[in-house]
Amino acid sequence: MTERISGGTSRLDTVLGGGLPRNAICLVIGQPGSGKTIFAQQCVYVNARADRPAVYLSTVSEPLEKILRFGQYLTFFDRSAVGSRVIYDDLGTVLGDRGLDGVLDRIRGLIQERRPSIMVIDSFKAMRAYAADDGEFRKFLHNLTGMVSAFPVTSLWVGEYEASEIGSAPEFAVADAILAFGSSHAAERTTRSLEVLKLRGGNSLSGRHAYRISPDGIAVYPRLADVAGETPYVLEQERRSSGVAALDDMLSDGYWPGASTLIAGPTGAGKTLMGLHFIFGGSRDGEPGLIATLQEHPTQLERIAQGFGWSLEDDNVTLMYRSPVDLYVDEWVYQLLDTAEDVGAKRVLIDSLGDLQAASADVTRFREYVYSLLHRCSRRGVSVMMTHEVLDLYGLTRLTEYGASHLADNVVLLQYAGFDKASISRTVTVLKTRASTHDPHVREFQITPKGIVLNARP
Repeated sequence: MTERISGGTSRLDTVLGGGLPRNAICLVIGQPGSGKTIFAQQCVYVNARADRPAVYLSTVSEPLEKILRFGQYLTFFDRSAVGSRVIYDDLGTVLGDRGLDGVLDRIRGLIQERRPSIMVIDSFKAMRAYAADDGEFRKFLHNLTGMVSAFPVTSLWVGEYEASEIGSAPEFAVADAILAFGSSHAAERTTRSLEVLKLRGGNSLSGRHAYRISPDGIAVYPRLADVAGETPYVLEQERRSSGVAALDDMLSDGYWPGASTLIAGPTGAGKTLMGLHFIFGGSRDGEPGLIATLQEHPTQLERIAQGFGWSLEDDNVTLMYRSPVDLYVDEWVYQLLDTAEDVGAKRVLIDSLGDLQAASADVTRFREYVYSLLHRCSRRGVSVMMTHEVLDLYGLTRLTEYGASHLADNVVLLQYAGFDKASISRTVTVLKTRASTHDPHVREFQITPKGIVLNARP
């Protein structure tokens, strides 16, 4: 496999199958504002060394002064490295005075003088306007490619290319790697994503991978799509309490550690309360829990918990609250997995799947998120409970619109009954348990100061 250098973050390197190919030509493409320059600078500061510095060359698309001015707001920007480990230079004047031949001479001189390990040309596409015709530009490209290939330097060529140019522009043919930065739109949401279009000498992760731009640079979230494997993993064989006495009573054989449970029901039926039972019941038994909520603000959730004798100040309980308004599902999933690992969580409550699905523009991708998340948690022995709101207050026509119910080991339905009487009651039904038996009857329950309590059998 080809030697690699870091693209700036471990997760981006995962997408690249280990990193950018060393001593290769990497084309970085995308529309203005997609983060190409930030990515290029991130690569520069991660890989630059005193004995093998990085050279960053601006052309005529964006002035060098502007690149430096805004670059200083990035946390990885190191003023002390500028002029020693990181060399900035402007090719704009050379282009104007001597054209593409002057650029070749200038780059040759920098390579001989600085012996760089990485060299960025930003924007590479802008130089095409200085060629008299396609033949002249191809000659320039041939000479430049020969020059950077003869010396051990990794080249990043940055440009605002359109998708239609990939099959026609000669730069794409000589590039050893092509990274496309872009965005997709669904309703009022915009999601940034990158894709590896070409990578010689190694394998990369397929598909589009979400990323965020912040003062820390480009944060990448590899597409979560676990492939079912045959490698066995060990799960605990001792059944435990689900933390919900009413559910324990209906699960004849008890609750498997590492199992996933879907709690579906209409508004107000007690879904979140059942989830809190699950988390705080686990805490009581010494199992750390994580509440990943998109529903309740921490202040509201604390008030609900206190009403039943619990508190979010519990040392065994961690809260991860995110607003569903500006949510990257990929980012959220990785934050959940990272947090669960950091706190050693054995139980996770996701409240709710409906909010998570609304933040995903693609139903197929949402199913992949849920499938991959549940499998990763199962391999770690982490039990997951998910809530989902159904539209029907009485009766049932379907559980979910996106097939999440078949992925869960247990499916529990909360409903209202007695709509033709003076008062209504709540009911719970266990629709499904995997590798276990259960009570198939519809059972009435009440919400008391002690939480969910099953009514006596008639």
